[in-house]
Amino acid sequence: MFAIAASLFSLENAVMLLTAVAAFATVLTLAAPMLVTDKLSVRMKSVSTERELLRRAHREQLERERDGKKLRQDPKDFIKRFVDRFNLMQLMEGDAIRGKLKKAGFRGQGPVYSFMFFRFVMPIPLFILTISYLFFANSFGLEPMARVAVSCGAAFIGFYLPNVFVENMIARRQESIKKAFPDALDLLLICVESGMSVEAAFHKVASEIGSQSVELAEELSLTTAELSYLQERRQAYENLATRTGLDGVKAVTMSLIQAERYGTPLSGALRVMAQENRDMRMAAAEKMAAGLPPKLTVPMILFFLPVLFCVILGPAIIKLYM
Repeated sequence: MFAIAASLFSLENAVMLLTAVAAFATVLTLAAPMLVTDKLSVRMKSVSTERELLRRAHREQLERERDGKKLRQDPKDFIKRFVDRFNLMQLMEGDAIRGKLKKAGFRGQGPVYSFMFFRFVMPIPLFILTISYLFFANSFGLEPMARVAVSCGAAFIGFYLPNVFVENMIARRQESIKKAFPDALDLLLICVESGMSVEAAFHKVASEIGSQSVELAEELSLTTAELSYLQERRQAYENLATRTGLDGVKAVTMSLIQAERYGTPLSGALRVMAQENRDMRMAAAEKMAAGLPPKLTVPMILFFLPVLFCVILGPAIIKLYM
């Protein structure tokens, strides 16, 4: 046993292991750029699909007003039939969930029905797996009623797992938009002052800001499509604020609505909003920097102090035992 351990930790084997790790890291570093996907083109393609849906909805509305007939509905798949059969839309507050999914970047009826389906179904397999494991694999010394209670807790967690996933997606999306929004406002201000219309300015900023935030570019492109097809421009700005859920975006959209309603200069409002959002971003960065020392206390105690003691006391201990 000791001979095997000594052979594993010998100099030749250690050199071979480090060489293999270095070669693998080199190959991974060279291949990583080839595996990166173009997220901007994918999200812009989804936004163009949303634009086509808006155009189609506009044409269907015109046909309904002209013909007065109900359009033919699309066939329902298994998830849609399941959700409609159990009336999950009304039981789980479908409108609120639809708005939450829009904030996470999921649009259309498909994500809504999928969310309802998994939120209803996920507790069942988690309950079965947990109770099977506790009764047949390892009970951890629990009584039967305690095992059933733990299984019910797992089912409760399964009910909220889709909600946790969506909340994490919302937080990541809002963080990306919040970081890039002041720069987008600066670009929008430059476009407006150069004489562009609001639609052209939004389109130009969406194409330029995509390298910094794909999510913000997607929202601005969708706003451009809504400005073209919605009857009221105010609704397009309000939809942008609702989809992002950020106070800074909501303040900018209110300024845009007031500028169009009362004829006030748009450039001045954008300049003030850009400065305020930049100050908010700086305040958030300063808050994170201020909270860094308390977070570093435990890593310093666990990793830095033992090494420091070894460096300081090591030579003295070696001399003492030599």
